[in-house]
Amino acid sequence: MRVRPPQTGGGWPRTRVAEMLDLRYPIIQGPFGGGLSSVALVSAVSNAGGLGSFGAHHLEPGEIAGLTSELRAATKSSFAINLWVSTHDVVEAEMTRERFADAVNRLGPLYEELAVTPPLYPDRFAASFEDQVEAVIAAAPRAFSFVFGVPGDGVLQACRERGVVTIGTAITPDEAVALDEAGVDLIVASGSEAGGHRGAFLANAEDSLVGTMALVRVVAEEVRAPVVAAGGIADARGIAAAFMLGAEAVQIGTAFLATEESGTTPEHRALLFGRAARHTQLTRAFSGRLARGIPNRPMSELAESGAIEPYPYQGYLLKPVVDAARRQGRTDLYSLWSGQAAPLLRHHHARELFEALVDGVDQLLAGEGHRIEAPIPEA
Repeated sequence: MRVRPPQTGGGWPRTRVAEMLDLRYPIIQGPFGGGLSSVALVSAVSNAGGLGSFGAHHLEPGEIAGLTSELRAATKSSFAINLWVSTHDVVEAEMTRERFADAVNRLGPLYEELAVTPPLYPDRFAASFEDQVEAVIAAAPRAFSFVFGVPGDGVLQACRERGVVTIGTAITPDEAVALDEAGVDLIVASGSEAGGHRGAFLANAEDSLVGTMALVRVVAEEVRAPVVAAGGIADARGIAAAFMLGAEAVQIGTAFLATEESGTTPEHRALLFGRAARHTQLTRAFSGRLARGIPNRPMSELAESGAIEPYPYQGYLLKPVVDAARRQGRTDLYSLWSGQAAPLLRHHHARELFEALVDGVDQLLAGEGHRIEAPIPEA
């Protein structure tokens, strides 16, 4: 027998996601890595009744502990810390000093153009997931979200013991089933319309491009865990559609990325609200992993020259260029992540956006006498 969740008022359901995360509204802010997340954005979303999320895959374990303390000082509500399960596409032993030097030489013109010093060969290129997740578990945020894989049983069990809700990301139905079978609490079904990185872990990202509408509907039929719809959702109509497809929450990235509370540059935000964002492109140029953003020079020039190393080496090699380009307002040379729903963006502040989403769903559904009924699996 199916039991329908009680309504929160208006057209909003009281879904399992809202119950598990102690949310007033089942809206999750997409996590942004590489410094694009901010305490201000996370706290604004959490304080409004949703789940703010901070992308921490670039942080050291000690920094994760400090970040969690900052977030707890900024909000008394639930928030999530996000990591990447897979932190290397090839082992560091394969990035020899000779290979590294060749990559630096290929990128020489960009270093010269931005007047930056090429990076030195480091002791290690990226923090390990194992060390990072240990810090997350110790900090015990309300939720731990992750992409690019499934954590081991020990991690998931430790989260359960600490009362941390686990949120995994799938970009194909097969990945969703793998997360479900592992016992992940919530599953984000992220369609190919989404901005930023495609979190593939069972097949090549280029072979895993499933649209949000098909993905959410299929995943909702194939898993028992609550489904969170993501990709191409930027307004109330998108939220309503996601619930009708079987989702019990939505994750919204680009619309929150475009707010002034995020860690984006003013120039990036301006492009998200302009005509440039009407066209996006998938690329490996900036990090070595497939991601969607507004086209610019590295997407074409590095692809044509073949100067793209695997993750995390490509991002390490380009970091001096990207950092300098951000400082100089050179949008032609740093990553401009954007999803395909950018033409729908209207709001420049996170609280304003959140309230518009809530009011829009109320008006769209409750005002017309409709009810969203989130799916509950058979008992």
